[in-house]
Amino acid sequence: MTSLHSAVTRKSMRLSMATLAATALLALTACGAPQAATSTESNSSNSSQSASATSADSGKITVNHAQGSTEVPTNPQNVYVFDLGVLDTMQALGLKASGIPETVLPASLQDFANAEKIGSMKEPDFEAISEGAPDLIIISGRTAGSYKELSKIAPTIDLSVDQKDALNSFKKNAETVGQIFGKTQEVETKLNEIDIKIADVAEKGKDAGKSLVVMSSAGELTAYGAGSRFGIIHDILKFPIAADIKSEGPHGEAVSFEYIKDKNPANLFVIDRDSAMGTATGAANAVLDNELVKSTDAAKNNKIIQLDATNWYNVGYGLNNTKSMIDEVAKAL
Repeated sequence: MTSLHSAVTRKSMRLSMATLAATALLALTACGAPQAATSTESNSSNSSQSASATSADSGKITVNHAQGSTEVPTNPQNVYVFDLGVLDTMQALGLKASGIPETVLPASLQDFANAEKIGSMKEPDFEAISEGAPDLIIISGRTAGSYKELSKIAPTIDLSVDQKDALNSFKKNAETVGQIFGKTQEVETKLNEIDIKIADVAEKGKDAGKSLVVMSSAGELTAYGAGSRFGIIHDILKFPIAADIKSEGPHGEAVSFEYIKDKNPANLFVIDRDSAMGTATGAANAVLDNELVKSTDAAKNNKIIQLDATNWYNVGYGLNNTKSMIDEVAKAL
C-alpha cells in the first residue's frame, strides 16, 4: 500500500513539474511576443519616416524659366498668376489660382473672376501679395521687371513666351506647369491635339493668299508680321506675309490706310485693343470703315477677320486659348 502511494505521489510530482515547465515556456513566449511586435513596429515606423522624408524631398522641383532657375513646391495650393496664358493653361488642367491681376477676362476665364486681386498686369501690389503668402508666383513679360522683388516674397517663375520661337516656348511653359502640378500626361495629350489642329490649318494656310495683321488702338493702326506677338498666323499657321513689317519686341509698325490699300492683303486680321482693354466696343470697325480699306481684296471677298481681342491681346498662348486662336484664323479658309 505504501509502495502504491509512493508511486502515485511520484507520478503526481512529475505531472506538476511538467505543467510548471509548460506554463513557464508559455509565459516566456508571451513575454517575447511583444518584443517581436515592437521590433516590427519600429521597422514600420522607420520605413514610414523614410517614406515621409522621401516625399518631402521630392516635394520641390527646380524650374528653368526666362530669368533663371527657381526651386518651387510641387502641387502648390496658394498660387498667384500674372500671365493669363498660364491661367488659361491652368483652367484647361482643372487647376485653381488664388490671386490674379485686375484686368478684362474673357468668358473662358470667368471662373477666376473672384480670385484675390494682386495689382495690375504691369504693377503688382506687393503689400497685398506679401499678406497673401502665396506658395508660388507666376509672371510673364508685362510683370517681368518685378521678378526680383516678387522673389523676395515667394518662389517666382517667369513663363514669358519667346516670340521668336513661340510654339516651342509655349509648349515648354505648359510642360512646366504640368510638372509642377503633376499633370504631365494631360499636358501631353492637349499639346498633341494642338499639333494636329496646327498641321491641318497650316496645310491650307500656305495657299490662303497674302495676309496682314493689324491692331487698332485709339484710332491708330499698327501692323504685325512674322516673329511678332501675333506671329502665330505667319510663323505657325503659314499664312503668307503681305508686307515686310518693321517692328521690335511687342510693338508693331505704325501704318496708314494707304499702306493697307497698297499692300492689298487677301486676308486682313484685325485686333481691337480698345475692346481688349475695356475702353470701347467696336472701335476697330469704325476705324476700318473707309474707302481705302474697302478697296482691298480682303474687303471685297469678306476676308476681314475680326479676332477676339481679349483672347489675342490679353491671354495669348494657353492650352485652351491657342486652339481658339487657331480656330479664329481658320475662318479665313
